[in-house]
Amino acid sequence: MSERPVGTAERSERAADTGRSGAGLVTGAGSGIGRATALAFAREGARVAVLDIDENAAAETTALIEKEGGDALAVSVDIADEDSVRAAVESTVAAYGGLDFAVNNAGLASHHRRLDNMSLDEFERVVRVNLAGTFLCMKYELPLMTSGGAIVNIASNGGLYAIPTAPAYVAAKHGIVGLTKVAAVDYAPDDIRVNAVCPGPTLTPGFEQVAEGTDMIARQAAITPLGRLATPEEAAAAAVWLCSEAASYVTGIALSVDGGRRA
Repeated sequence: MSERPVGTAERSERAADTGRSGAGLVTGAGSGIGRATALAFAREGARVAVLDIDENAAAETTALIEKEGGDALAVSVDIADEDSVRAAVESTVAAYGGLDFAVNNAGLASHHRRLDNMSLDEFERVVRVNLAGTFLCMKYELPLMTSGGAIVNIASNGGLYAIPTAPAYVAAKHGIVGLTKVAAVDYAPDDIRVNAVCPGPTLTPGFEQVAEGTDMIARQAAITPLGRLATPEEAAAAAVWLCSEAASYVTGIALSVDGGRRA
């Protein structure tokens, strides 16, 4: 990693010299916010490694990017497995020659139950995937990231306040926010920025499936100041902005994308 931070002008010159808008990876990119994020980066001209535990879903996202003329690579990864994460990050760098950005989006929801009704196995599984998985991704991304690079961790508004009957999920997402802040401080001397995006309820296929046959979406929209839920593309736009030169002085934040709920 470079001992001398690269300034904005130097980063712009480097991008011009390489003739590209950067290369990076998105985890959990087979669907939902991850897929929308991979597509958004590709539309900005970036080369994107599409990482997902579901190989078919990763291939589908890659095909969508390539259909639009983008450059994408499908990579299988289990973020709860250290060897798998190491191999996936190294494969991305080997294919693209560097790592300018990374969006760590993959995660696991938990069953809605109070803490006293949750098994230790379930708690540890949710924390292992969401928090330890994000840690493992950053552990292998940071040493290979170019100076001037950026990481975005997709947390949740559950990383900022309580979600009833979701103790493991909320604990893990709070942990991601804390991990983001520490990494932002530790790697600032290397000119690497680390931020988190904290979406509120978002109309992903998974959320819509859970809400099917209920009034959940209407109820959630009713308590949101903007009167609706977010789209995956809106969360993706926040991640792309945080990785862009427009956010070159932004690091260590947890950005709510929640339609005003936290206000």
